[in-house]
Amino acid sequence: MNQASDKYRVPFICLALACVTLAVYWQVLSCEFITFDDPHYVTDNQYIRTGFTLSNIKWAFTPAVFGYWHPLTWLSHMLDCHLFGASPLMHHLVNLLIHIANSLLLFLVFKRMTGAVFSSAFVAAVFALHPLNVESVAWVTERKNVLSTLFWLLTMWVYTDYVRRGGLLRYSVALLLFALGLLAKPMLVTLPFVLLLLDYWPFERFRPERDFDEIGKDNDKGGESSVSEYRRPVLARLILEKVPFFALSLISAYLSSLSVRRLGINISTALVPVRLRIANALTSYMSYIGKMLWPRKLAVFYPYPDNVPLWQAIGALLALICISVLMIWVFRNRRYPAVGWLWYLGALIPVSGLVQAGLWPAMADRWAYVPLVGLFTIIAWGVPDLLAKLRHRNVVLGMAALIVLLALSVCTALQLRHWRSSIALFQHTIEVTEDNYQAHFSMIKPLRQQGRTAEAIEHGYKALKINPNYPSTHNSLGAVLIDSGELDKAIAHLRRALRLKPDFPAAHVNLGAALVKQGDLEKATQHFYKALQLKTNSFGAHINLATVFTQQGEIEKAIEHYTEAVRIKPDFADGHNSLGYALVRLGKFDDAVKHYLQALQIKPDFVDAHNNLGYVLARQGRFNEAARHYNEALRIGPDSAGLHNDLAVALTKQGKIDQAIAHFKEALRLDPDAEDVRANLNAVLALTKQNEPNEPNQP
Repeated sequence: MNQASDKYRVPFICLALACVTLAVYWQVLSCEFITFDDPHYVTDNQYIRTGFTLSNIKWAFTPAVFGYWHPLTWLSHMLDCHLFGASPLMHHLVNLLIHIANSLLLFLVFKRMTGAVFSSAFVAAVFALHPLNVESVAWVTERKNVLSTLFWLLTMWVYTDYVRRGGLLRYSVALLLFALGLLAKPMLVTLPFVLLLLDYWPFERFRPERDFDEIGKDNDKGGESSVSEYRRPVLARLILEKVPFFALSLISAYLSSLSVRRLGINISTALVPVRLRIANALTSYMSYIGKMLWPRKLAVFYPYPDNVPLWQAIGALLALICISVLMIWVFRNRRYPAVGWLWYLGALIPVSGLVQAGLWPAMADRWAYVPLVGLFTIIAWGVPDLLAKLRHRNVVLGMAALIVLLALSVCTALQLRHWRSSIALFQHTIEVTEDNYQAHFSMIKPLRQQGRTAEAIEHGYKALKINPNYPSTHNSLGAVLIDSGELDKAIAHLRRALRLKPDFPAAHVNLGAALVKQGDLEKATQHFYKALQLKTNSFGAHINLATVFTQQGEIEKAIEHYTEAVRIKPDFADGHNSLGYALVRLGKFDDAVKHYLQALQIKPDFVDAHNNLGYVLARQGRFNEAARHYNEALRIGPDSAGLHNDLAVALTKQGKIDQAIAHFKEALRLDPDAEDVRANLNAVLALTKQNEPNEPNQP
């Protein structure tokens, strides 16, 4: 009877879970890329943007490219760009689809392990709809989180099959899936520990005195599943069985630490003492539980504390000890509390902050993506157990579950609104956290991109007031001050950034740009070359050197650096246009035409590219094509006297004198002092007068 009902019940739950998750998260498809890490992972990453090539794949598997070693995540981003380009909609859609797949897998895996349909469905639904998981879905950078979790759950699925039926092939497939998960994100290093927990419950493989042939029948009684007819090896054998999994975890941890060391982003205990790390880890464990139960004031970055009061650390430690005793000893006859609790504690260890690298926050919503499944499990099985004797228990449980899921859906929908843009996200972060220098710093770039220079500068100074020794803030503030023309202040902040971090390529580039504006090309060039020593593929260094060499008339050197710039950033229309201009100066018209066309493919309404292309085509005698590009340029920008003059010249070459005269006159209307235009008009008028037929003699 149960199997017959499951035939329809399970597919219905899967369909409902997928549809509800899609509906709640639908607005994520209108979200932008976030200026926090998304440029490194996608938008400004030349290896990702150019899709699948042998060199790009080799780069993905090279340690120390950016952060931790996760080549499968890089390949995933490459595939998106290869198929869809740099569309934020498609990148977000892929993240969402993976999250939906994770939710469905979580339900099916727990149902398969325990037989408890509704408890499994509740775990999956809370996982799918909890606002703490918004960050993992709405942030393109967190593809590594949803993708690695997909392989985590696939490993559990195949491991369940192995536990049921045995076999080297099933074991090998589980090991392979685990390896792929580690290639997506090294946080899966704790999965072997979780597999041991699953051996305790629901598989009950820890009892050597009992003999069974296979896992028991599925049931959905709200408590522990019945596990029967299955042989349970002793603990030593179970641990030995996991040795290959633990070996892969050690290899992944080593490769990640190697990458961190090579990048030099490891945070020493001199900067963040071990005592502070332990205290923050203890309080964070309790904070995650608090945000799970009451998800408010969620932020993309929680600043790491300068200190944690002793009473908070001791209180958190005592609370964790008490909960552990409760789950492991008091409820020892019900194994799922111990498994769920140890799942939570163990899965968070890699991100507890005992070892730190890069920009390390106090905690992060994304880090709870997998660990909270353990707590969801305790709730999903524990509440029905506590209400076992309640009258109309199933009705009460069903109504309570619907209310909880509805509340989570509303909270998630509200949280998603903050991810629509970088400015909205970081403004919200500023509002819900205190002294968040990273949020103020992160406001600078998007505000600068929108031309809101004064606001960007204001946030820069606020960030420095909180943390005056953060080199990235000095660098970004310096760049904005260059835009506002405050060169002396800009140079002061950029020099401060380099004192704090001498090997800072972006600061060298910005300082060079400021010196160019002051006319000190020699010192500027030194900083650009220094940036290239530190980062050979520095787009900013190449494009600025090309500009300097163009000003100095060293066109061949300019072409060399323009070529590198557009190789690094092939969708930079201005770079292709500038390279085309430099090629024209060397008489390489055909090559110039190719880059002008590339610029227009990237940016069809690029007036300068249309104008420059028209000029080259006219020089090649291709007047019809030249006139077409001049007309397109005038359609976009009709108030350019120079464009009207150039078009008139092309029309003259085509013999379209009347049209040419009209454009010459329009050019003079826009710029009455343009003597070259007046001369061109007079020449055409003189030509037309010469070609007029003589009047007949009067009789």
